[in-house]
Amino acid sequence: MEARATAKYIRIAPRKVRMLADLIRGKRVEEAINLLHFTPKRASVPVEKVVRSAVSNAMNKAEGANIDPEDLYISEIQVNEGPTMRRYKPGAMGRAGIIRKRSSHIHVVVTDKARKN
Repeated sequence: MEARATAKYIRIAPRKVRMLADLIRGKRVEEAINLLHFTPKRASVPVEKVVRSAVSNAMNKAEGANIDPEDLYISEIQVNEGPTMRRYKPGAMGRAGIIRKRSSHIHVVVTDKARKN
């Protein structure tokens, strides 16, 4: 059984969030939450929230199945690019420099089956 969770419009660049996604991909949920909790990156907070939300969705989805949260694995995690806000900063000789403020969409899927390696 699988459960998914999504966080959209997170105001952190996708490149920075993907580093953490690569760190926890394929790991047990308990181990992933510990890694994220003690990782000194700003992106670890929203990623941890999405993982916890996916675990909660799995528990609600399988109320009668008695699934243990310790048996869940992160089977899939994706970080996609969200909309980019564009701001302008004055440059030399009357020009304008563009500042791109990027955002991310984070998708997490947890499953109780063993990893397929």
